Amino acid sequence: MVETLAFTARFAAVTAGFAVLHLYLWRRLFRDTTAPGSRWRCVGAIALTVLAAFGVTARFAVPSSLPLWAQAFIGWPGLVWFGAFLYLLGLLVLAEPLRWRLLRRKPAEAPVEAPAEDEAEPTGPTRRQVVSRAIGLSAAAAATAVAGYGLAAAYRTPRLKPVTVALDRLGREFDGYRIAVVGDTHFSAMRGAEYCERVVEQVNRAQADLIAFVGDLASGEADELREATEPLAGLSARDGAYFVAGNAEHYVGADAWHMRVQELGMTPLPNARVELPGFDLAGVNDLIVEQRDIIGEVGPDFEEALGDRDPDRAAILMAHQPRAVDRAVDWGVDLQLSGHTHGGQMWPVHIATRIRDGQVGGLGRYGDTQLYVTNGAGTNGPPMRVGAPSDITVMTLRSKRA
Repeated sequence: MVETLAFTARFAAVTAGFAVLHLYLWRRLFRDTTAPGSRWRCVGAIALTVLAAFGVTARFAVPSSLPLWAQAFIGWPGLVWFGAFLYLLGLLVLAEPLRWRLLRRKPAEAPVEAPAEDEAEPTGPTRRQVVSRAIGLSAAAAATAVAGYGLAAAYRTPRLKPVTVALDRLGREFDGYRIAVVGDTHFSAMRGAEYCERVVEQVNRAQADLIAFVGDLASGEADELREATEPLAGLSARDGAYFVAGNAEHYVGADAWHMRVQELGMTPLPNARVELPGFDLAGVNDLIVEQRDIIGEVGPDFEEALGDRDPDRAAILMAHQPRAVDRAVDWGVDLQLSGHTHGGQMWPVHIATRIRDGQVGGLGRYGDTQLYVTNGAGTNGPPMRVGAPSDITVMTLRSKRA
């Protein structure tokens, strides 16, 4: 009952907010640019209503228990519009001072001649309409261009990003050890087997010694996305592929995803540790379980993953959210591998992401612990990337003992 009320409240709030913002778009793009009674006002109202409906529905139905074809049918127009809408809205809001200034400026006065008796008064667009059309068309063109670029960038094969990290406790014989860090692929109704195949090919191209999958492998339940994730069985690395759950897995049941990745030849590390020849590799469940008090899911347990280990050995921790580093420091972790941020995914969202997660991407240091955050290889929400290219990190470990 409580969950139903919470969902209803969220749905009502999102719908009301979306309606108000789309009314603003209609005023600026159609009402202010046309004369009263223009058919374009009606056309604009219908178009924006349909797009808003797809956007709101996609917000709650992708992913969901709906069939994948239904999620794709709703998701493509809804989520693509959602991304374009954000840029269009932002550009129109930023243009408000310019619009205000142009409308307040008085036009230069010209001598007025009395019209001949047989001449009608000149007609044409008003000053408000001319200014509104110029701003509206410019904003729409810019938003379309950015959204188109972002969509293309989001489905481009992730680049291989080289990174070098030096570890104090890594043995000399393991200097040059290579880890492929992969995360946030978000395989779904909109990002299926074809994209998964390209990711697998790119990971294998790195010829890494180990593959570390740091969560949010898919957006949806394990059983419904079996076909989309089947290519992961082709991952190849000398010391294997390891996986920790992200928030996306915990939302739908992390244990089912642990079983699924095992079927695909990967090793899950749910609050667990393996002792590899060169270092200890540990994994913890995602912080989202604690943050949202998800019933039925097991949260991160650093004691279980890192307790009773040999302190002379280097420790590498896989944890989906960068914020986990606050606890990793206390457990003597040398290096934490994370994702979750998508590098901000859509500029300027990275500002909010930095506030939420502390570190958006790249390598940072917290006491004696280094944290590396990958941009990830997929998207969440709008299928776009602007200013945050997807990547598969090829990390080369260096021993300070060398």
